[in-house]
Formats: sequence, C-alpha cells, structure tokens
Amino acid sequence: MKVLITRSIPKRYVEQLESIAEVEVYPETIKPMPREALLESSKDKSIVISMLSDTIDKEFIDNNPDLKAVINLAVGYDNIDIEYAHSKDIVVCNTPDVLIETTAELAFTLMLVTARRIIEANELVKDGNWVGWSPYLLAGLDVYKKTVGIFGMGNIGTALAKRCIGLNMHVQYHNRSESEAAKALGANYVSFDKLLETSDFIICTAPLTNETKNIFNKDAFKKMKSSAIFINIGRGGHVVENDLLEAIQNEEIYAAGVDVLNNEPVGKDHPFLSEKRITVLPHIGSATVDTRDAMIELCIKNAELIIEGRKPISEVKK
Repeated sequence: MKVLITRSIPKRYVEQLESIAEVEVYPETIKPMPREALLESSKDKSIVISMLSDTIDKEFIDNNPDLKAVINLAVGYDNIDIEYAHSKDIVVCNTPDVLIETTAELAFTLMLVTARRIIEANELVKDGNWVGWSPYLLAGLDVYKKTVGIFGMGNIGTALAKRCIGLNMHVQYHNRSESEAAKALGANYVSFDKLLETSDFIICTAPLTNETKNIFNKDAFKKMKSSAIFINIGRGGHVVENDLLEAIQNEEIYAAGVDVLNNEPVGKDHPFLSEKRITVLPHIGSATVDTRDAMIELCIKNAELIIEGRKPISEVKK
C-alpha cells in the first residue's frame, strides 16, 4: 500500500512504516501542505495520515479512488467530512486518550496564567518597566476555593476537574448528559445558564458540534460575572470572537485565555493580540514531546493494522 504523511515527522516513525508500505512524506515541519500539493500527492495513496490543517472533504475524497483510510494526528476531526468518508467506506481514525492529561494540563495552566496576569508580569520585566514594588502591582485573582465551570465533561474535562479539586475549587459542569466520573469526583451537573452565571472560571473543553457552534456569544458573555475568566481549549468555532473581544473591552468579563481560534494560524493584526487581558496560544494543547510521540505512534500503529487487514485501535465510528 501507499501512504502519504502530510507533515514531517521523526524519521524513526517513517522507517517503521516503510518496512511494510511505500511512504511519501511532505517535508515541511511547520507549514501545512498546500491544497494543490495535497490533492496531487494523495491521488494514488491508500492511507493518508493527516493534520488538523488538512481539509479532507468531498473534493479530496472524490480525488482519491484508492483511499481506504484517513488517520488524523489529533483527537478532533472537524477537518474531515466524516459522513461522506463513511459513505465511501473509508476508515477514519484519530488519536484520543493519549493526549488527555497533557491537554488538561494546558487548560489548567491557562486558568492560572490569566488569573495571575503572568504574561503581563513577564512583559513588564522584559520591557524594563519594573521600577519597584507597589501593593497592587499586577494584582490578579485567586484561583483556590473559587468555582470552575467546565463545558464538556469528557475525558479531558474530567482530568481538568481532578486538577481543580486539588486547589480546593468547587467544580460544576455542563454536558449533554450527566457524567458518572464527574459525579464520583463530587462535581455538580448544572444548566448551561447556571454555569455561565455562577462560575468564576468557565473552561470549554468540548468537541465542536452543530449544537455547540458559536455557543459562547454576546448573550453568553453577558450572563457571566464581571470577574469571570473564560478559557477555550476546545475549538475556535465554539466562540463568536468579536463578541468575546467586546466582552473584554467593555469589562463584562475579567480576562480570557484561548488555545484555539476560528481561523488558524492568525496574523499579528488579529484584534485579540492587542488586548492585554486575552492570552492567545498557538493551538498547543497536546504539545509535549512525550504526548506528540504517543500520538504519532498511535497513527503509525493504526496504519500498520489497516495495511495488515486488521481493525485499527482508534477508529471513529459511524
């Protein structure tokens, strides 16, 4: 079988796959594979190991008559037309589980960074503006004993809840249904409105669906406390970005931290970047060496199993 990997990965993983398949790797590490190159290179491939930046849509699928599987190097797969892929009997895989703890760590980190104004403090010192101590210099907000509201109590949300409990935080959440794992931790299931109105920190960890698209909008931000901090590590599509910007500028909420945006990557003219109370990260939720290695290993293992005619480990079900 022929395999296309749409971004450069460590040579040892490529060599592992080359022992049983013909492998083509796009050589860039940072820049996404251009659309034209993606369509051309994938034409005769049976398996494509894709990135979130690759749009695997009807055009892509129809362009690849030999395509048997798409293996996404991510837990999310909103870059893939799942329904159309399944209608063509194409297997779709992702990389769940291996990135749960690392992504929860980042959500927890963003909560602390925004509450304690860490980025502003670092810039103050680096810019040479630290002239001395004062009682309220860069005074932020406490985190311990506060209420955190988690939107999306899946595996990542549950891992985040455990960390918050370690700071004696009160944990509440909203989900499509109540979570037994969350209940065992002592987390309270609440309505979406109550989550917005009573949480000191609102953290979105949910996958993007038609129901959750743009759910964090003007109305949602107006329901939050003026001292609330909003964190998004889910998907950019959950948020109406202009509404979040206005909520910060009008001091309707205290601060925000986002690891995901609607259109990635963003240029230096993105309005979030000029707001001190919005911390923006370049989609690094799972970006540790250990976790990225584990994600790639899972992709390679899935490819090997498919080539051998066996069931992959992490297939996205129909």
